[in-house]
Amino acid sequence: MSLQGKYIVIGISGSIAAYKIASLIRLLRKEQASVQIIMTEEATQFITPLTLSTLSNNPVFVDYYQEKTGEWNNHVLIAEQADLILIAPATANTLAKCALGLCDNLLLAVYLSAKGPVSFAPAMDLDMWKHPAVQHNIQLLTSFGHTIIPPGNGELASGLVGEGRLAEPEEILAFIQQQLIANKPLAGKKALVSAGPTYEAIDPVRFIGNHSSGKMGYAIAKQLQELGAAVTLVSGPTALTAAPGIQRIDVQSAEEMFQACQSHFSAADITVMSAAVADYTPVEVADQKIKKKAEDFSITLKKTTDILANLGQQKQPNQTLVGFALETNNELEHAKDKLTRKNLDFIVLNSMQDPGAGFAHNTNKITVVRKTGKITTYDLKSKEEVAKDICALIVQEQARK
Repeated sequence: MSLQGKYIVIGISGSIAAYKIASLIRLLRKEQASVQIIMTEEATQFITPLTLSTLSNNPVFVDYYQEKTGEWNNHVLIAEQADLILIAPATANTLAKCALGLCDNLLLAVYLSAKGPVSFAPAMDLDMWKHPAVQHNIQLLTSFGHTIIPPGNGELASGLVGEGRLAEPEEILAFIQQQLIANKPLAGKKALVSAGPTYEAIDPVRFIGNHSSGKMGYAIAKQLQELGAAVTLVSGPTALTAAPGIQRIDVQSAEEMFQACQSHFSAADITVMSAAVADYTPVEVADQKIKKKAEDFSITLKKTTDILANLGQQKQPNQTLVGFALETNNELEHAKDKLTRKNLDFIVLNSMQDPGAGFAHNTNKITVVRKTGKITTYDLKSKEEVAKDICALIVQEQARK
């Protein structure tokens, strides 16, 4: 899962394992997280602040103030802004000070100011790790609600072999991701979203398409991800970029979209079909560009596979299936009919009669019709805000299943 927008504070204490944090920072930055490093004075003997500042793209804090400028490093503000404080490597000394509430450096001041989740990744020699005093401190920190990332088992700096190695950067990343999504309403859920138009080829250069931009579907995919779901996005042709961490599958035609959705639907807890899929496609596609010769020209079309109806037939009781209806007349009647025929949990109705709604706009106005018969109309909003409204209903549906 992407950590885009997350502010992670990493406190490094004096251990030779500090070198591993360079790799962890690269992994976190790749996941779009913002990383702030705080070091104890002893930690600077093992890896330089310059290296970590370069990798994190942020200044590294060691003291309460910056010596050159005299600027105060506000430990309270750092702690308040943090989505997660990770102390890694956490030495026996630092673990003890945190457990006892001591405060003789900036890292400890930040820890004692923490209001959000705190995790520790211990690193020390085998005998130190096994010592009753260290284990007692681990129990104390756990009782405070903190998370301990278990040390690895292997060769240690002393030459001994056993527990005490700092967990590998990939393992720590997985713990961070789990920590930050554990309390989200869709954590552990899988979501499938379709978005954008489909293009039905006439010849190598022409196609039948529509004006869908994909903005609504992309906003829904992002919101589902932020709620903790693992998202697969099946996208028709669009210039949009999916949020980091979303699995994007690019398709062109209605048939390609059907095949992609079909292959991922059974594993999805949540499916939102917001794509504007062509209802018809040419029976024959010319191998070469069709030249303009005759006064009249006709194309024979055939129906495409009804993706939403097909998925509705397969839907299991634990799955939530949401469809869209863009209508120009008798909007509510058509939406209700589609809801029933395609076995949906609810349908999102757009009317082309509403200014600022529908294709290409950055805003949308929707009416939601649920299978319970309840109808809710929302005001005109940005598509990001509309996505939040839709996903709030999805959370409710999933809670009932």
